[in-house]
Amino acid sequence: MASPRPPRNARGEGYVALQMLLLVGIATLPLRRPAPRPPSALRGAGAVLLGAGSALAGWSALRLGRNLTPLPVPREDGHLVQTGPYALARHPLYGGLLLASLGWATRRGHASALGLSVLLALLFEKKSRYEETRLAERFPEYPAYRRRVRRFIPWVY
Repeated sequence: MASPRPPRNARGEGYVALQMLLLVGIATLPLRRPAPRPPSALRGAGAVLLGAGSALAGWSALRLGRNLTPLPVPREDGHLVQTGPYALARHPLYGGLLLASLGWATRRGHASALGLSVLLALLFEKKSRYEETRLAERFPEYPAYRRRVRRFIPWVY
């Protein structure tokens, strides 16, 4: 007898698929359908956001180490990371990806890519809520961490 199939999206696979589609769209849309060149101040601001977001996402991924997974479910052998960027925000990797996406779209002056970045922000909001439920189930110290540290933006949100 075959083992029962897990429920669809039981580990958040749908969030990951949507996230990947949005990121690919944000990255490629400005290249496939270029917009008029934005003013240099906008390009400069976009470059700063892109660089800061990339650095934050990279730092966050490195700090997670073996705990890193694209799925919004903690690894069975993982532990709760509360240091480095995770001392400032509960989801700095998502925050970094959002900053980088906004920076890329701004630098390219591409309204559609900006729109996809807004959709990515909404997706990360929903995905992070799903993930936090799983983290609280797995780590008894998570509720205290959640009360102490903001979701995406230190001291604000």
